Amino acid sequence: MSTAKKFAGQTAVYGLSTIAGRVLSFFLTPVYTRAYSVKVYGIFGNLYSYASMLNALLAFGMETTFFRYLNKRPDDKQLVYNNTFGAILAIAILFLLLTFPFANFITGWIRIDPSTPFAEYVLYIKYFIGILIIDALCVIPFAKIRADGRPGRYGLIKFLNIVIFVSLNLIFIYGLPFFIKHNLPGTAWIGTWYYKGWLGYVFMSNLIASLATMLMLLPEFLKLRPRFNKALFLEMLVYSWPVLVANFSYLINENLDKILLGKLLPVGESATQVGIYTACAKISIFLSIFVNAFRLGAEPFFFSHAKNKNATQTYATIMNYFVIAVCLIFVALVANIEILKYFIKGKDPAQVALFWSGIGVIPVLLFGYVSLGIYMNLSVWYKLTDQTKYGLYISGIGAIVTIVLNLIFIPYYGYIASAWISLTAYATMMILSYLWGQKNYPIPYNLKKNLAYIIVSIVFVFVSFTVFKRNIFVGNGLLLLFAACAFYFERNQLKAILNKR
Repeated sequence: MSTAKKFAGQTAVYGLSTIAGRVLSFFLTPVYTRAYSVKVYGIFGNLYSYASMLNALLAFGMETTFFRYLNKRPDDKQLVYNNTFGAILAIAILFLLLTFPFANFITGWIRIDPSTPFAEYVLYIKYFIGILIIDALCVIPFAKIRADGRPGRYGLIKFLNIVIFVSLNLIFIYGLPFFIKHNLPGTAWIGTWYYKGWLGYVFMSNLIASLATMLMLLPEFLKLRPRFNKALFLEMLVYSWPVLVANFSYLINENLDKILLGKLLPVGESATQVGIYTACAKISIFLSIFVNAFRLGAEPFFFSHAKNKNATQTYATIMNYFVIAVCLIFVALVANIEILKYFIKGKDPAQVALFWSGIGVIPVLLFGYVSLGIYMNLSVWYKLTDQTKYGLYISGIGAIVTIVLNLIFIPYYGYIASAWISLTAYATMMILSYLWGQKNYPIPYNLKKNLAYIIVSIVFVFVSFTVFKRNIFVGNGLLLLFAACAFYFERNQLKAILNKR
């Protein structure tokens, strides 16, 4: 089997499990937008933005470090596993001590909706502290499953996590009110504690799902041994801290806009704008899923094939088809926005109008994900050459672009500015990674072909969204044309890949 086919197979397994889970999660979007007001949904988006950034901090870049050191020290796999998990465990304990006793202070700083009782916000924060710690402790066991070449087990656990989370949400939002309305057995007991429309049930569901995931990972936890190597640990920290900063900087680009919208806009308006922006960004989830599935398959694959004679040519081939795939998804999603927008329909006409008022930012956000995906593909060079400092530089520059431009433009243009700034940051990172990468670890990317696919997809999206006003027939016609052209130009290489054994 060719290395390209093997990579495609691994990514497909990760992708299917990721898609299944994320699609289930995506279908909660219409549930939330119907159950909660735009303002309350803004609280949801704001808190999850903080959580995403803190996830990177708690993981400390140890996932990438784990894969790198398995490749560097194949005879010390158990020691690598113990040390990377030990680092995260120490950080998680420190995080717990620095946050849980100060939940009230933290609440006072991040609260964006004064109409929500302070005590409820404090409870939200405590739920998130628990979620963050449990999820951090699961990072290295999940990485071990991937390193052991068991994508099926990885996918099953991730899928069950989402199933539990979605099921609990549906029970709290629809199931229990149904019990109460029809006075079914247990109604009296449910009525003593259940509060309809409380956002905290979403976070409670997440916490329970995370606990269930930890239990499912018990076989991996039981393989840990209390063996610690100080020299190896310090070496890992030197490698991982630039990865941490790079990951954290990336998440600043991904989430800081929602946080700054809550901080820089007037009280009363901020939660609403965060709600609109968060809901519209959900439509880009399908492109985000593909990018994430690619990352899950790519990282262990790139490291394991780094010593192969034709490694760089393989990476170039993967990039070529990755660009085609993300551009196809980009065109497809924009072509069908008039259908997808119904997933963010509110509970009354006024709420619907508010949510749909942000649809114009969706193509911008989608192209930002295209740029991000290409950057993730390009980032292989500094990980393979142990030059993770470049990841720090690139993501740091992206973070600076995000912070400075959001601070300048959010007060004037709100979430519209945030969408364009997100695209600007990711495009900057993509370009810098390509330029530095070709100097330090040249990979023979077909730049002209890749740029041609990207430019054509942008033109098709502009024509579909702006010129033809989101006409679904025109949009899908352009999608079919793009797919047909890509297949025509790639037909010979596709035949060569499929004929390899």
